[in-house]
Amino acid sequence: MESAASLLIGKIAAILENKASSIAAVHDEVDELKLELISMKSFLIDAEGKEAQTEGEKTWVTSVRDLTCDAENVIDKFLYHIYDKQSASPFAKLLHRTIYFPKNLWYRHRIAKKLQKITKKIKAIPERNERYGVSTIEGTSSDGVPRWVKNKAESSLYIMEDELIGIEDKKQRLMGLLMNGGENEMVVSVVGMGGSGKTTLVANTFNNENVKRHFDCYAWITVSQTYVIEDLFKNLIKQFHRGRKEEVTEHLDSMSYKELLEMLSTYLKSKRYLVVLDDVWDIKLWQEIRIPLLNRHHGSRIMLTTRKKDIAFYSFEVERCPFEIEPLENNEAWELFSKKAFSSYNNKSCPPELESLAWKLVEKCKGLPLAVVTLGSLMSSKKSSSEWKTVYKSLNWHLTNNPMLEPMSSILLLSFNNLPNRLKPCFLYCALFPEDYLIKRKRLIRLWIAEGFVEPIDGVTPEEVAEGYLVELIVRSMLQVEMNEAGGLGACKMHDLVRELALSTSKKEKFGAAYVGREIVDKADFRRLSIQTTEREINSCTGMSELHSLLVFGTLKKLPSGLKLLRVLDMQDAPIDRFPGELVYLFNLRYLNLKRTLIDELPESIGRLRNLQTLNICQSKIRALPKAISKLVNLCHLIMYCYTGDWAAFRNFNGTKTASNLSKLQKLQVLHSVESEGKIIKVIRNMTQLTSLGITNVKASDEMDLCDSLQKLELLHTLLLKASDEEEFLRVNALRSPPPDLQNVLLAGKLERVPLWLGSLQNLTRMHLRWSRLEEDVLPHIQALPNLERLGLFNAYVGEKLCFSRGFIKLKHLCLVNFPLLNGIFIEKGVMPNLRGLDIACCLELKALPQGIEFLANVERLNLSIVPMQLIESVRGGMDHPKVQHIPEIQCGMREKIGGVMKTFLVYRRYAHFYPCIKI
Repeated sequence: MESAASLLIGKIAAILENKASSIAAVHDEVDELKLELISMKSFLIDAEGKEAQTEGEKTWVTSVRDLTCDAENVIDKFLYHIYDKQSASPFAKLLHRTIYFPKNLWYRHRIAKKLQKITKKIKAIPERNERYGVSTIEGTSSDGVPRWVKNKAESSLYIMEDELIGIEDKKQRLMGLLMNGGENEMVVSVVGMGGSGKTTLVANTFNNENVKRHFDCYAWITVSQTYVIEDLFKNLIKQFHRGRKEEVTEHLDSMSYKELLEMLSTYLKSKRYLVVLDDVWDIKLWQEIRIPLLNRHHGSRIMLTTRKKDIAFYSFEVERCPFEIEPLENNEAWELFSKKAFSSYNNKSCPPELESLAWKLVEKCKGLPLAVVTLGSLMSSKKSSSEWKTVYKSLNWHLTNNPMLEPMSSILLLSFNNLPNRLKPCFLYCALFPEDYLIKRKRLIRLWIAEGFVEPIDGVTPEEVAEGYLVELIVRSMLQVEMNEAGGLGACKMHDLVRELALSTSKKEKFGAAYVGREIVDKADFRRLSIQTTEREINSCTGMSELHSLLVFGTLKKLPSGLKLLRVLDMQDAPIDRFPGELVYLFNLRYLNLKRTLIDELPESIGRLRNLQTLNICQSKIRALPKAISKLVNLCHLIMYCYTGDWAAFRNFNGTKTASNLSKLQKLQVLHSVESEGKIIKVIRNMTQLTSLGITNVKASDEMDLCDSLQKLELLHTLLLKASDEEEFLRVNALRSPPPDLQNVLLAGKLERVPLWLGSLQNLTRMHLRWSRLEEDVLPHIQALPNLERLGLFNAYVGEKLCFSRGFIKLKHLCLVNFPLLNGIFIEKGVMPNLRGLDIACCLELKALPQGIEFLANVERLNLSIVPMQLIESVRGGMDHPKVQHIPEIQCGMREKIGGVMKTFLVYRRYAHFYPCIKI
């Protein structure tokens, strides 16, 4: 509850430090406010782990939070006013000094009065608390876990088997590990988000009589977020003795840490034991409890449940086996829901008139057992369709106000409450995206940076810090990860019910809200708004003047007025065809996303957006940048490539023209992609902060200037170069020392020979060569690259044979497209040992599978598209069929002219579930 405000105070303090010259006129008021803000931040950090119990305590925290928002808004408005005067024309400035100077003094005096008023309100808080008997916030223990939540975890030990669905197979796998895994000690960790059924599964396994008989002693420990190690030791001793019907020493409660440690170690020395550590939040627990549990050769087992993947995959210094728990299948979720919701109905089945709504509620649960059971129990008391509709439409309200759903809400919110301050606003921000929306990694990171959520760390870029935040949220099972084609983190999304709870928390903290068309927004009493409707327009309102973020996922024909404090405007995919003129007056704007809009031109006045950090116009209709783009001196990310849609064609992507002197943009890190015209290639050599660069329309005559510029970009990790047309040579051989950290390279254009520097890229992970039409085989030049994971060759070679004779140790995905003469591919044993995906397309002379494909033991997917029918038949049931029996997924497609139009259609598909790691 206090996290957003705590982070906000830190941002205000930074503003006060960095803008000292601008706010000199109100220096005394600012200094006094800064001291108060520092104290407020300390208060909120102290309160962070505690949950306010009384209404007075809640009001106290809310007052502090609201005043920090007021203070930031006052300062932002003042800075806006200062900028408005500084950016005026020379004549207007002269007029302002001679005629309006008194008005300016009056405005500064007004700001000073507002700051004094806020400081006065801050000082009045403790006086008011004392007057009404509100003392320091005691709250619950710092882990914030209500007693009944802990009881619910422990009650999982006593759930009847007939209440469980979809658990038997998982249970059998766990039992096999416990009893058949050999004599070495093993840690079995079950990981998943809150409510996924981890504890229920482990409890059901732990209670099995065959399991208990296999061990000399056993114990179950529920671990709180704050624990005392001596108490855990005592609990273990008591449970071990109780299970063996042994007497426990009467002095146990008074024993010291050393005595308890010695007693446990002696007791377990020659025994085979089973210990369950339920709900582990910190790996420090293992480091403390492992000392008496080191028993390496008796077949002992330690099982733990956790929401954090970094704990589950920890080394433990013994044999380990992590299990990632999977959600229920749709039919399992329906069966479980029906058992709870329709137990009192005829035949205990769903009435036809409720089936549609019942399925919608089940789908909301996304296979989360806790959600299925809780919602099913709630709906068991609702008999009419109207009652079911009411719950479905107001599910967000029920999650935070209905006592029957409180246990589920609290369990899901435990993960949020356990987050560090820096991660809470980042998590809440994700809830502003629509339900089931795949949030791209880079987009989210740039939004967080623009909002000021990312703490500065010396020697690390904000992007790297933010990526660490994202990974931590995923590791904590707060976000669901979606991998990209290369097997990396591509996008993430939120579980539906977790998102609903996050939205409720956002509204409560005035952090943000989502407008879906059902509610009327007459005053935006929050700082961030997400518009997610195409049904109706949102009207302008006075409250919009406090907005910091506006995300549009629906229809918005006109921006609300008065958005002076707006920092983020994301209109990706919005159906707008004109650049909103009022945007150029948003001095505080840091992030502007116009991706895939119909806008075809940026105005010269865009140069007013001096604080803009990210401008994304890719896939829009904008083909040229205005000269004023060079005035955006704080721009870090300029993204403007455009794909044509035909992935196999040479002209499948284009850059954007610019006549500006981009060298003025000294903070620019990402420039993707700009057309090579005029002096742009020479200018780039001075942009030494670039980490990602794309240049199109490159000519052979550009070679020396291009290579000279690239050698100076030592931070570059992504490089895209595209020749001006199919017949133009892309000459990059003069590049003697390429940027040392290059990780991604795409070269599109005719190559005379393989650039020698390609083989020296020790950090390269992805390489694409398009339309290179090399006469020499490129493979010997790149086979030794130690980190290459993805290789795409598109019309890159005009020879008849490709031979993978050695190397490609880390290659995971290989894509071979449009080889007109290729009739044979040869793979030696031991090459590409980690290959997961193989795509072969548009190779019309290739009539047999690669010789040696049977050696690729880890391939999960084979995709053959637009290849001879002879090859497809060979795979489907001919001579090549035995070679691909180990590949779980195979797709084969053909291309034919149907009705005068060339179409690709699926000819053969074989799919089998495949799990590269153990999942249950």
